[in-house]
Amino acid sequence: MVRRMFADVDADAYVMADGDSTYDPSYAANMVNRLFEERLDMVVGTRVASHAAAYRPGHQFGNRLLTSAVANLFGERFSDMLSGYRVFSRRFVKSFPAMSSGFEIETELTIHALELQLPVAEVATPYRIRVTGSTSKLRTYADGLKIFRLIVFLYKNERPFRFFSAIAGVLITVALALGTPLIVTFIKTGLVPRQPTAILATGLVLLSALSFIAGMILDTVTRGRLEMRRLAYLAVPSPDP
Repeated sequence: MVRRMFADVDADAYVMADGDSTYDPSYAANMVNRLFEERLDMVVGTRVASHAAAYRPGHQFGNRLLTSAVANLFGERFSDMLSGYRVFSRRFVKSFPAMSSGFEIETELTIHALELQLPVAEVATPYRIRVTGSTSKLRTYADGLKIFRLIVFLYKNERPFRFFSAIAGVLITVALALGTPLIVTFIKTGLVPRQPTAILATGLVLLSALSFIAGMILDTVTRGRLEMRRLAYLAVPSPDP
């Protein structure tokens, strides 16, 4: 639905909210006004529970955990990364390549804003109990795992040098742990007593080097993709002040 809206609707501002009446629609006008007045590209409605049952402690903990993960990996600019109440500019929408679906979309929207260093803001909004008779489609653990996998996937795509360098570091550490005793023995006796271990350590060193080189190559590709997204963003004229 979000992908279809972004592709087919042409407007100066876009409002996204869950249709279960948990978000207060009266705050949308304030969020849109702030978008235009401060010339922002996204305004996020951070959730403030109006009732203990509206925003359960488990969901709050999961949100803080995933928000902290994104802050540590991509930058700390959001306090409620998983909020479904957002307002976007046309520039944001038309430069956003919506790839995910379901509850992962909020993560992708957040990381898009962080990667392009877009002007954003947050507005505290009440989070209400669902309408009687409605049921949540959120599967706490399954959807949380999907979001975590998406964060790792996007980190690999957006920070390939750091991602593959970390893998290279782990591989070379294991290789040194396995190979150092063999090197010491070889220096003392001129013999290699455990040849399978020596072969394994050598293979890990080669894999570490390949991972490091792959990170450097993919980092160049990622920079090119980021430039293209930035150009797509700049190609959309900003609304008149």
